[in-house]
Amino acid sequence: MKLLQEHLSPSVAHLCEMRKGQDLYLKGIMMQADLKNGNGRVYPLSEISKAVEEAQKRIKEGFNIMGELNHPDTLSINLDRVSHIITEVAMDGSNAIGKMKLLNTPTGNIAKALIEGGVRLGVSSRGTGNVNESGDVSDFSFVTVDIVSQPSAPNAYPDAVMESMGNKKVMSLAEAVVHDKKAQAYFKKEIMGLLEAIRKGAK
Repeated sequence: MKLLQEHLSPSVAHLCEMRKGQDLYLKGIMMQADLKNGNGRVYPLSEISKAVEEAQKRIKEGFNIMGELNHPDTLSINLDRVSHIITEVAMDGSNAIGKMKLLNTPTGNIAKALIEGGVRLGVSSRGTGNVNESGDVSDFSFVTVDIVSQPSAPNAYPDAVMESMGNKKVMSLAEAVVHDKKAQAYFKKEIMGLLEAIRKGAK
């Protein structure tokens, strides 16, 4: 099996004003079938469809499909480089359309800043498979989609979109401590435990 990384190019993102309680997503084509890409490979529709079905199953079962800013040369997901998670994926003709939520991680924030600055970012699928002399891919095993800078295919145009958190009220621990006696007790207990650990470590 060979490590396969395929690059697709999104358009320059059009962002609305960032507001509190909104998340930033990249949405658009993530993988393409029956089309020779810049790496000279062709993924049959059956292979892409199978990858999408597997990804949908993982998402439905509650597993996070994490991606990185710039892809590594391995299949492993490096937690210190995670920039986003894939929240949706589906087939649209011969294209795999997906949605990626940018996270408030160091690399996720770098990606947000680049997009807000008008930088043209690409997406790159990562997985394994076999490639014959004609460039046809078989036994494709999808791992994730990473954000990259150098695209090799011209037909993917995910846009950056903002989505609010709806009517959900998120209360931070700091807010809860002001109003909730249980939260106050929990906070006091944790602080005392931390101070005790520091005291013991200083001995």
